[in-house]
Amino acid sequence: MRRFLIYRLVRAVVVLWGVTTVVFVVAGLSGDPVTLLVPLDTPVAEIERLRHELGLDAPISTQYLRFLSEVSRGDFGRSIRYGEPVMGLVLERLGPTLELATASLLLAISVAIPVGVFSVLKPNSLYDRAAMAVTLLGQSTPTFLAGILLILVFSVQLRLLPSGGRGRWLDLVLPAATLGAWAMASIARLTRTAMLEVIHKDYIRTARAKGLGESAILVRHALKNAAIPLVTIVGLQLGALLAGAVVVETVFSWPGMGRLMIQAIGARDYPVVQAGVFLVAAGFVVVNFLVDLSYAANSMVDFRRDNLSFGS
Repeated sequence: MRRFLIYRLVRAVVVLWGVTTVVFVVAGLSGDPVTLLVPLDTPVAEIERLRHELGLDAPISTQYLRFLSEVSRGDFGRSIRYGEPVMGLVLERLGPTLELATASLLLAISVAIPVGVFSVLKPNSLYDRAAMAVTLLGQSTPTFLAGILLILVFSVQLRLLPSGGRGRWLDLVLPAATLGAWAMASIARLTRTAMLEVIHKDYIRTARAKGLGESAILVRHALKNAAIPLVTIVGLQLGALLAGAVVVETVFSWPGMGRLMIQAIGARDYPVVQAGVFLVAAGFVVVNFLVDLSYAANSMVDFRRDNLSFGS
């Protein structure tokens, strides 16, 4: 177990280093941010002075080593656009993004798992085919298009829900539904597939022979044993929702980290973009680590139970 944890931690560090390096290179290739901060008639001497203050006149290798040194201390510098410490600026917007991603995931789980489970009751029935068709539509519809359609229907036509902003629980409904649609479809399809794989196992036939009801068999036996791939997809979807919030926050004017990053990209505010991408990547790494840890813990429990059964 200790070797497993050390290996996963080393791999996480390597992944984060690779992400920060790619972001640094791409940000450097996108252009000089100083040209967006000064008027067109600014003297060359003033431009060079500003580039020196920002450290952009140093060799690229020096900038990269300085960047890695600062990131290792959790310091991403100051925002070029706002003049504030980047990490504080990004963490301030992280709360709304986590709120949106959590609500989207809870909505996706609460809808997708029942849909996937009940699809197994009558495979290839009208309900099963309709449910899978809806999930396919949810996976193939772009997020920004789904958000615009929901705004047109529920905000413009029916006037039931607000089209943007944050503060009331109603403000969260449309963004959460939009962001959770793709995750909902993925979890529902995987739930159905995992349930179909275990529904014909011997222990399911034994449970039926004992006279258990179909609902009890599905929930207490089949769903429990199909939970391993579901844990994986739910963990991955949480990381994907953090990244996907960029588009949804822009569509619904949600004041989160994704919207801040979009604005920073337009302004070539490299430190904000780097900090935002680093936090998203760190979220992916942490979630994957927790999923791997749950696998390892489950394997250890099964191993000990098998040994106890063998010894008895």
